[in-house]
Amino acid sequence: LPVRNEEERRRRRKRISQDTKMETRQNPRPSAEEIRLWSQSFDKLMRNPAGRNVFREFLRTEYSEENMLFWLACEDLKQEINKSAIEEKALSIYEDYISILSPKEVSLDARVREVINKKMQNPTTQSFEDAQLQIYTLMHRDSYPRFLSSSIYRSLLHGGSRTSSES
Repeated sequence: LPVRNEEERRRRRKRISQDTKMETRQNPRPSAEEIRLWSQSFDKLMRNPAGRNVFREFLRTEYSEENMLFWLACEDLKQEINKSAIEEKALSIYEDYISILSPKEVSLDARVREVINKKMQNPTTQSFEDAQLQIYTLMHRDSYPRFLSSSIYRSLLHGGSRTSSES
């Protein structure tokens, strides 16, 4: 895959960072009921924007925030309809999360990596589908149980809608 010049990388990362900050600001405080529902299933947590933000905050403490960032980037890619934007976003996802040179590389098995490498010849909105499912499953099986017993979640559960970002 072609390597982009440094200026393009900086612009793309700044855009991604701004999008991420905007998502955080747009999410209202979670209600006590929402917080309680997050413990019922991982799907309920991930479907809730405030839940994703709190879970992402937890992942950051475990040094695995890249899993959520990758999952969100794949969700964003699925919404794209413009072919050149799809190609640009797919390359960005590849460079940021799939490339072995990336500091935010996600943990994928060799089969999924090989499939992605082939799909990158002609990227589509579904190019990372297998990888996204693998990372979703990883977060569900590994991080989610720890999240439910974490001080971040417990303090929200017992204290209402207070998050550490408000401290």
